[in-house]
Amino acid sequence: MNPLLEHALAVFMAFFAIMNPIANTTVFFGLAGEKSASEQRKIAKKALTITFVIVLLFAVLGKSIFHLFGITLPALRITGGVLVFIIGYHMLQGANSKLHTAEEDSDTDIAVSPMAVPLLAGPGTIATAMNYSAAGGWLEIVLTVFAFTVLCFITFYCFVFSARILSVIGENGLGIITRLMGLILAVIGVQMLVEGINSAIIITTAVQAS
Repeated sequence: MNPLLEHALAVFMAFFAIMNPIANTTVFFGLAGEKSASEQRKIAKKALTITFVIVLLFAVLGKSIFHLFGITLPALRITGGVLVFIIGYHMLQGANSKLHTAEEDSDTDIAVSPMAVPLLAGPGTIATAMNYSAAGGWLEIVLTVFAFTVLCFITFYCFVFSARILSVIGENGLGIITRLMGLILAVIGVQMLVEGINSAIIITTAVQAS
């Protein structure tokens, strides 16, 4: 398989698992199910626009953020791996991670919170975006943003047709999908952690050798 295509698929699957459009569709329907179709579309559009902007900023400015705060890529991979694994572990248990939940506030625009932050653009999503984009050059950044753009469109249509999707999938189907995504996330988290530790060891060895 072409390395670029393989990278793009890996990025897409990581984002898909961590954002879990099907599971978040249930949250969206619970928050906006009683609103009109036009209002639901507006909420979905606003939530995903905010999410996309947040991820875009962290994907493009990832290396600048590293330099500004003195963060190394191995440190990000280790931290991001832990966050992603925790989210995946909770999903394997059939529960939402506290990193991706928030109390509903009637005085808050639900498109902003809890939909955009922390459900869609949570710590795990941001760490994943920075990990994949900061590991290479502009091509990797473009592939990361493109993969996330495709996922945003998929999520948007899941939200818009949430009532139909949930009636077809059912509660049992949702549970299976959530656990499957949790398994994928847990594996991705461990992989990020292993890569981070290996990179840290290599850097430390090189410094000591010099």
